[in-house]
Amino acid sequence: MTDKIVALVDGSIYSQSVCRNAAWIAARTGASVALLHVLGRRETASSDLSGTIALGARSALLEELATLDAQRAKLAQKRGRAILEDAHAILAEAGVDAAMRLRNGDLLETVAEAEKEASLLVIGKRGEAADFARLHLGSNLERIVRSATRPVFVAARGFRPVARVLIAFDGGPSAMRAVEHVARAPLFAGLDMRILTVGSESAELRRGLARAEAALTAGGHAPRADLVAGQPERVIAETVERDAIDLLVMGAYGHSRIRAMIIGSTTGEMIRACKVPVMLFR
Repeated sequence: MTDKIVALVDGSIYSQSVCRNAAWIAARTGASVALLHVLGRRETASSDLSGTIALGARSALLEELATLDAQRAKLAQKRGRAILEDAHAILAEAGVDAAMRLRNGDLLETVAEAEKEASLLVIGKRGEAADFARLHLGSNLERIVRSATRPVFVAARGFRPVARVLIAFDGGPSAMRAVEHVARAPLFAGLDMRILTVGSESAELRRGLARAEAALTAGGHAPRADLVAGQPERVIAETVERDAIDLLVMGAYGHSRIRAMIIGSTTGEMIRACKVPVMLFR
């Protein structure tokens, strides 16, 4: 695995934030950036409209449909290149020279191939179809988070440099991986760090929280660690808002729930409720 960021851009209003976040991460870590736009099969394929039309007319129609398909594919390619060029310009303005990749095919297969050489994926909270669906996440985001093997940085609609980080820690394996990553990653060096566990007071939760705090301290951080009773989604969202948190870090659901939808889970609720980026670890 190389120190490379793969930033997925799709022309939505979130793409600019994806680019600005990728540039911020690259500036702090020295990582390279690859901009990726995927042309799905729906963008380049058409349905068979010939039906039961008579043979001669059908042949003429099929020729016309083939011409339209070629034009549609050419337009999709042009639009994809324009999206990448716009994204490249945003990164260039921030002093980052990014590679551009335009790919055809299945999104998950393409991302799976790209992440083999990546250390982080950056994607917008919503895509083009969900720009104004405030209570819904982009379907592509759900699919990528469920299948990704690398950390996923989910960009919010707006961008601001990160100064305050909140780690939502539930004691699970993915949450501990998040803590260990934060403890050693240059991205988080010098940032204000807080760990929050939500649940009823118990020796087990206290031990887990102490273990996370020790890992961060060993990594050079001075974290504040809190155990707060309540409902996780509500407490975490309120903390993010009240304490002006810039980035929420948390473990996503584990492999035992790989088939579970994000919608309705703590992960999905946090992405929906918080107006800040969310960095997810599997």
